[in-house]
Amino acid sequence: MKNIVLIGMPGAGKSTVGVLLAKSLKRPFLDTDLLIQTATDRYLQEIIDSDGMEAFLDLEAHVIGALQVEGTVIATGGSVVYRETAMRHLASSGTLIYLAASCATIEQRLNDIATRGIARQPGQDICSLYAERHPLYRRYATFTISTDAFAIEEVVTHLSAHFRK
Repeated sequence: MKNIVLIGMPGAGKSTVGVLLAKSLKRPFLDTDLLIQTATDRYLQEIIDSDGMEAFLDLEAHVIGALQVEGTVIATGGSVVYRETAMRHLASSGTLIYLAASCATIEQRLNDIATRGIARQPGQDICSLYAERHPLYRRYATFTISTDAFAIEEVVTHLSAHFRK
């Protein structure tokens, strides 16, 4: 059974949708940000602040590259698309779903940008980060679903119906 891999910006709903989708489909759930925190015993923001963004992205790719799961719903960190090796690994064992949300929605949902562990250049705002990442999400996604246009429950219902086929 293939994995279901959720990609998208921080605040798009990957973790929330992921947990509910896993419950709906009776599948395991895995959050790669939590895997990184557990593996390092550090918060994501700590890693980015002390080691730098490139080191964090390399660590993220390494952790994802070591994943050997099947039939799992996986919520990825928003920065996963910066490392092609990580994306190839995820795509080799799963369907990649881009949970798309507008920049305005992301800004509204994120109130802890300084401490959330978002891989971005110093001083980079959410909209410029969105503009940078959006084409990458679209490139790697098998399909896209908007979390602007639908409530979380509707997104989960739609995805559940698709993956029960």
